[in-house]
Amino acid sequence: MKAIQITFDEGLLETLDQDEEVQQKGRSAVIRRAVTDYLRKKHREAIAAAYQRGYGKHPTDSDLNGWADQGIWPDE
Repeated sequence: MKAIQITFDEGLLETLDQDEEVQQKGRSAVIRRAVTDYLRKKHREAIAAAYQRGYGKHPTDSDLNGWADQGIWPDE
């Protein structure tokens, strides 16, 4: 692991230090988990946006209503 330096508002740091999990596991462990959760959320949001861009351009089922019989071959 690599040590980094970050800046916190004093009130936020005080509130963080009062947290039970921070007291048990330490600031670094809790902040690492928070950053990991943040990055996972951003990744899920990016995937959802990509799906929206990709599938948002295609017709929906309601756009195709009434056309279902158009692709049926007639009986010979």
